[in-house]
Amino acid sequence: MNLRDELRGITPPLVTPFEEDGTTVDEEAFGTLIEFLVERGVDGLFPCGTTGEFASLTADERRRLHELAVEYADGSVPVLAGAGATTVEETLGHVETAAAVGADAAVVVPPYFHTASDPAGNMRFFEAVADESPLPLLLYNIPSCTGRPIGLETVESIAARENVIGMKDSSGDLQYFLSALRRTPDDFLLLQGFDTLLLASLRMGGDGGVNALSNVVPERHLELFEAADEERGRTIQNAIAPLFESCAEYGFAPSTKVALSSRDVVSAETVRPPLVSVPDEGRDAIDSQLDELLEA
Repeated sequence: MNLRDELRGITPPLVTPFEEDGTTVDEEAFGTLIEFLVERGVDGLFPCGTTGEFASLTADERRRLHELAVEYADGSVPVLAGAGATTVEETLGHVETAAAVGADAAVVVPPYFHTASDPAGNMRFFEAVADESPLPLLLYNIPSCTGRPIGLETVESIAARENVIGMKDSSGDLQYFLSALRRTPDDFLLLQGFDTLLLASLRMGGDGGVNALSNVVPERHLELFEAADEERGRTIQNAIAPLFESCAEYGFAPSTKVALSSRDVVSAETVRPPLVSVPDEGRDAIDSQLDELLEA
């Protein structure tokens, strides 16, 4: 499997379904979600990311979700294991357990909470993980959760490593994304994390998307990817925008679960603290926006 080729396209950052009380992962619903996505042609699967509420999962739950993703994918698409943590040792622990269950790559964020960390410190962190990683790595730029973006100098430097194959950029900053495109090799994957910037990123040379709403409407994201240079691509992008704005207002994991419930993919919409469920007015808006997107 050539990951750099396989991952050009749409890779949903999977939600983590819970039982109604929130104490247990709903493994059957997780499998149903994966089957729904694979049947519609997604290019990869990313469990235990931000939309998957990784920060609210135990290490055992994360390992099990990676194992289930590999099992249900059954070799049809690559599995990118979320390995976000605040220490080199813990990050490598997640990477190693993901490798042991058969994941194809791991996704690594800068250490969060240390919001005053120097770019040189983040570089040391990524180098230490890359030096020992048994899997290819993708960087994950999400400054809203880590306090600051991954420095472009860091991206440029770490992209030269053979086992660092790309980056998911969830900054929402198109200029940052375009700068990263210019400063990295052609085979370094640049994947857009903001649904509303997917079209622009693709038209400027991006390689695909890792978008929360591709859990819900993978057929639309895949169509947008294929029609990025056509008017149809713009039509789909405009239809995605209102639902994305609701996700931004009510939270991506809660909103995505409401939309998945509306599509009868998952039943429970439970999220773990500190996240809260979408209020009734938000649910009505999400249902309406989802209908419009499916009809677009």
